[in-house]
Amino acid sequence: MHAVATAVMNRSPWGKRAVALASMLLSTALWAQAPIQITPLPEPKHATVTQLGAAELSASDVQPWLDGEMNGVMQQGAVTGAVVVVVKDGEILLAKGYGYANPDEKKAVDPATTMFRVGALSGVVTSTAVMQLVEKHKLDLDADVNRYLDFTIPPRDGKPVTLRDLLTHTPGFEDVAKHSYVTDAKQLEQNEAWLKHWVSVPARIYPPGEVPAYSIYGMALAGYIVQRASGQAFDDYMARHIFEPLGMQHARFNQSTPPWEHIASSAGPVQPWKRILPTPATGLLVSGEDMAPLMIAQLQFGRAGNAQLLEQATVQQMQGYQRAAIPGLPGMALGFAHMDRGDQAILGHAGDFNGYHSLLALLPEHHAGIFIATAGGDAQPLLRPLVERFAGRYFPPLPQLKQPTLGTDKQHAAQLAGRYASSITSQSNVFALRDVFRQGTISVAADGALVTPMFGTAHWREVKPYLWVDDATGRRLGAIVRDGKVRMVSSDALSPGEVYLPATGASPATIKGIVSLLLAVFALIALSWPVMAWLGRRHASLAPPEQDLRVYRLSRFSAVLYLLFAGEWCLVLPRLGAPHLDLHLLLLFLVGSLAVLGTVPVAIETWRAWRGGAWWRRISGTALLLACLGAIAFIASWHLLSFDPRY
Repeated sequence: MHAVATAVMNRSPWGKRAVALASMLLSTALWAQAPIQITPLPEPKHATVTQLGAAELSASDVQPWLDGEMNGVMQQGAVTGAVVVVVKDGEILLAKGYGYANPDEKKAVDPATTMFRVGALSGVVTSTAVMQLVEKHKLDLDADVNRYLDFTIPPRDGKPVTLRDLLTHTPGFEDVAKHSYVTDAKQLEQNEAWLKHWVSVPARIYPPGEVPAYSIYGMALAGYIVQRASGQAFDDYMARHIFEPLGMQHARFNQSTPPWEHIASSAGPVQPWKRILPTPATGLLVSGEDMAPLMIAQLQFGRAGNAQLLEQATVQQMQGYQRAAIPGLPGMALGFAHMDRGDQAILGHAGDFNGYHSLLALLPEHHAGIFIATAGGDAQPLLRPLVERFAGRYFPPLPQLKQPTLGTDKQHAAQLAGRYASSITSQSNVFALRDVFRQGTISVAADGALVTPMFGTAHWREVKPYLWVDDATGRRLGAIVRDGKVRMVSSDALSPGEVYLPATGASPATIKGIVSLLLAVFALIALSWPVMAWLGRRHASLAPPEQDLRVYRLSRFSAVLYLLFAGEWCLVLPRLGAPHLDLHLLLLFLVGSLAVLGTVPVAIETWRAWRGGAWWRRISGTALLLACLGAIAFIASWHLLSFDPRY
C-alpha cells in the first residue's frame, strides 16, 4: 500500500512537492532536537601594518633600541633614575627602569613600584576626571565655571571662563606661584584653600579662549570643580574613580604622607620634600607601569582590562577637539597637547618639577604610546627628540615633497623682527619685573632667515604665508599678522600652551639703565655722607646748620634704605614661589616703606638747601630727591611694595 502511494506521488507534480516538503519538515524537527553549538568569533585585533621603511613595534625590537637611547639620555642629562613604558594594542610591550631610585642605597628603579613626580602631566589625569563628569551630565564644558564654584571668577570683556578654556590652557589668567608648595607638613593645605588665596588674583589678562598660556591656577581650578561636582575630596575621587578601577596601586595625588620607600630621588644635595598645594595641576606621583592602563584606556576607546574609564564617544570628544591659536601649528585637545609630526596625530603632555622630568605621547591611529619619566639631572630638552625618534622609527610619516620657499620670505621675516614676551606672564604682581628679563628677540640674518633664540637653533624657510619650516628637523614656526602688525608667534613645540606676544614698555636694557642710575645716585649720596661729615668738622662752612642737621641726616639715611631695599629684592626675586619667604617679604615691606617715607625729609632738606645752604647741599639734595621720586615711580610700576604681595 505504501509503495503504491509513493509511486502515485512520484508520478504527479504535486506529489513530488509534498515529499520535498515532508523531508524539510523532518530535517527541521531533527535539528531542533540536537544540541546547539556556538563558536564565538575571535576578538578582533587592530591590524598590524608596517609602513615601508618602518621597524616593527615589538618587544624584541623596541627594548634594545630604547636601551641605547636611554643610555644617551642618562649620560647627557646626568639623570639618576628613569623609567620607560611602551604600550601597543592594549598591552605593555616594554616597562623598564634605568639607573637608581635611591643612589645612596644603589636601589634600582622598579618600573612597577618606583614613583616619579610628573609635574604638569598631572593635568591629563585631572582632565580625564573632568570628562567622566561631563559624560554623566554633571559638568558642561561650555558653561560659566562660576556655576560650579563657591566663589566668583570675574568675567573679562563680558566673557566668562569655561571648562573648555581650562582644559585647553586658554582661560586668560596671569601666572601665579606664591605658596604653590611647602616643605613643612604642618603648613600643608588643600587645593581649595590655595585657590581661595586668589579670589581676585590672578588677573584676567587675556580674553578667554584666545591666547594659550599654561596656567597652574587654571588646572587646579578644574580639579576643584571635580571636587564640587562629585561631592568628594579631589584626592578621594581620583583614587576611587581612576586609580582603583585601573589597578593603579602606585599612583596618588595625596601629599600628606608620601610613600618614601617608593619615590625616586634625585642626586645632588638633599633638599626638603616639596608638598604641592595645587595638586590637580602638578601633584601626581605615579610609577611607570601604573601609567600603562591609563594610556591603554585612552588608546582603546576608554577601556583598559575590565575597566571602562570613559565612554568611546567621550574619548573621541577629548582627543578629537583641537584649539589652535596660530594656523599651521598644533593646539590643545581637552587636556592633551598636540605634538603632531606632519599629518600624524600625537597627543601627550610634558611635566617638569624640582628635578623630575616626564613626557607622555600617544599615537591614537596606531594604538601605541610611550611614557618616559626621569629623576635627577636635566633631561627635559632630551625627551621630546627621543619621542620623535620613536615615532619616526616605528610610524614614519609618508614622504612629503619639499615645499618651495615663498617669495615673501624676506619681507615677512622683517615684519617679525622685534622684542617678544611669553604669554605665560604676570601684569599685576612683581612677576612682571621678573618676566621682563625673560623676553626674547627675533632678528633677521644676512640671508633673510629668521633668528629666533627662544625657539632654538634652526634655519627657517617660509613655505606658506607666515609659516616657516626648518628642513633639518621638520619643526615649524608660525605667526599671526594683522594689518602689518604681529599679534603672536610660536613654534610647534610650544604653541599648545605658550605663544610669544610683541613686548611693550621699556626694554630690559632700559630698565637696567634706569636701575643702575638710581642705585648710583643713592650709592654716591650714601658714601659722601661720612666724607662730608669729616669735611664739615674741618671746615665749618661746609657743615649744615644745627637746625638742619637732623633733617639732613634723615635724608641721607633714606639713600641707605633704598640701597637695602634694592639689594634685598635682588636676593628675593629669583626665589619667588619658594616657601619661607614671608619673613623676607615682611622685611622688604618695612625697609621699602621707611625708604619711601624718607623721601619727605629729602624734600625738606632740598628746600632748605636751596633757601640758604651750601652749593654741594643743593646739588646733592636735588639729585637725591629726583632719585627718590624715580624710585617711587619704579616701585609702583612693578608692584614692589605690598604688605601681602601676591605673585
